[in-house]
This record gives sequence, structure tokens and C-alpha cells, in this order.
Amino acid sequence: MPQVPSRRRAVERARLENRPVSGTKRVLLAAPRGYCAGVDRAVVAVEKALERYGAPVYVRKQIVHNIHVVTELEDKGAIFVDEVDEVPEGAHVVFSAHGVSPAVVSAASERGLHAIDATCPLVTKVHREAVRFARDDYEILLIGHDGHEEVEGTAGEAPEHVTIVNSPEEADTVQVKDPSKVVWLSQTTLSVDETMETVNRLRLRFPELHNPPSDDICYATQNRQVAIKKVAADADLVIVVGSANSSNSVRLVEVALEYGAKAAYRVDYAEEVRQEWLDGVRTVGVTSGASVPEVLVQEVLEALEEAGYADVEEVRTAEEDLMFSLPKELRQDASGQRDGRALGGRTTR
Repeated sequence: MPQVPSRRRAVERARLENRPVSGTKRVLLAAPRGYCAGVDRAVVAVEKALERYGAPVYVRKQIVHNIHVVTELEDKGAIFVDEVDEVPEGAHVVFSAHGVSPAVVSAASERGLHAIDATCPLVTKVHREAVRFARDDYEILLIGHDGHEEVEGTAGEAPEHVTIVNSPEEADTVQVKDPSKVVWLSQTTLSVDETMETVNRLRLRFPELHNPPSDDICYATQNRQVAIKKVAADADLVIVVGSANSSNSVRLVEVALEYGAKAAYRVDYAEEVRQEWLDGVRTVGVTSGASVPEVLVQEVLEALEEAGYADVEEVRTAEEDLMFSLPKELRQDASGQRDGRALGGRTTR
């Protein structure tokens, strides 16, 4: 697991300068952006577990891939570990939004841990698809990044049936035993365009390739990519707020560049925005990955306002109102009453 500082770095941000450019400076603010329903559910699950059971509560891997979220939860008493064998026997452990394999569930049970599964329901759907196709003896081509926690969890549902395809290029070389019984599944946080390129190249080699019963790439990933495509066409610069290990945040940078942005960068915090990025820039696009709290976006907007980008126009391409119930262990408070935040509870954008 990437090293995460115990708290936000105490960095004195250099003030950005309001340097002249040709034309009026403006910001195009993509929407939807930031927290999705699965991330909201997972973060609230850790908070509720701390309220219900007291600190410490252990979390296997980062609950979501965002440094700021992880450090805030650490300050509240969460302890993040790589594997369940690091958790004291009998303690409470939360499984992250990215999901875990059956082997991890068994290991937690063997240690007598009280496991709370905060896996995003959309990831759970892909797990169930893998189990079903393996039961029907299909070979599963899992499009995703080898080593990503979500891919490890999905592959772990049917390891004898899964082959990971990391890129469109790998689609040209992957081998299967029976081309008539092959299905593709995908990591939920990938670029829609790259995934479909991989699928199309697979289908050229395996014309009988089966599709999953529904699109595996999650609604939030798709919505954020659609929004940044629209923003990028008019942006000299795109700033994506999100952490380096966030697959969907990294993809947003790539999508912005592919769809017309002259430059695009990812930052965790506003203090990482560099003056030279803004030189000669008239229009800045701003968005954030699906595990990023809105406060970090607002800090970036404040920094840009210092540099003269006070005109902010929201570019909205979809409305999101989906919410997921908390894990069953957390839907009631200590007295047995239904908890008011049983459906997450944050406003998403």
C-alpha cells in the first residue's frame, strides 16, 4: 500500500500571480465530479464504525484512493493495514470500496475478526458476474490493471478462469483455450474509450466473445469522463484533483488530453498548482476523481481566483442522485434504532 502521511502536509502555498493573458480568464468547472455513491458509502462506513465501536477500527488497504480522506480517517482513529493478518484477533476490520477476494474474507474469519464489507455494490456486481461465468465454465478476460485492488478481488472470485488484460496491446496476444466460451469483464474505474478499444481488438480475434449482462464501468466513472470531454474541448489547461493511485483520477487526465486540452495535470492539493501552468492560459478546466471530497476542489478554485480566474462556469452533463445503503452492521445505532445516515448522506456533485 502506498505510504500515506499521518496528516496533511504543512505546506505554505506560494500565492499565484494574476498575470495578463489575451482575453478574459475563466474556469470551466466539470459536473458531475468528486464523490460517487460507492465512495460516500465506504467513507461513512468507517466513520460509523468508529462511532459505534470506538477506535481503533482497522481498514484493509486504503478505504478509497485519496490521501486526504485516508489521513482524515487516521486522525479519527482508523488504522490502515495491508492484510488482515496485521489486525489483532477479534478486532473490527473494514474491507475497502475496491472489494476483496474470498481468500481475504476467509482469512479474516479465521482470525475471528468482525468484518464490515464496504465494497462498492457496483464492484460486487462484477464479482457476481465472475462467479456465474466461471460456474458455466467460461474463460474470463478481465480488462483492468494487474495489481489494482479491485482487479485482485474480482480475479480472486474465480482464479482458474480469469486472465487479466492490461491494455489494448495485450488484447492482441492473450491466449484462450476455447474461443467459443470467452467473456469479457472490466475494472469499474477504467477509461470507457480504452476499454472499448480493448474489447474491439479482442473481438477481432475472438468473434464469439460474450459481453457482460450490463456495462461494468461504473456510472460515476463514465459521467466524470463525459463531463471532462466537454470541458477539455475549450480548455487551455485542465486540473484534475485526485491522488496518484486513483485509477479514475489518472484516467481523467488522459481523457482531457485526448479530447482537446492543451495541457492537463493531476494534483492532490491546491498548493501543488504551479504558476508556470497558468502562463498564457485563458481557460482552465477543473474536475475531480470519484474519491475526492469537494472541499479540495474549492481550495483549487480559491487558488485560481487569486490568479485572476474568478469567472467560474459549471459545465454539467448529468445529474446524480444514487445512494447506497450502508453495510448491514451499521444501519442501526448502538440502541438498535435505524441510523439516520443508513443511506450514506453526503451531497454529491
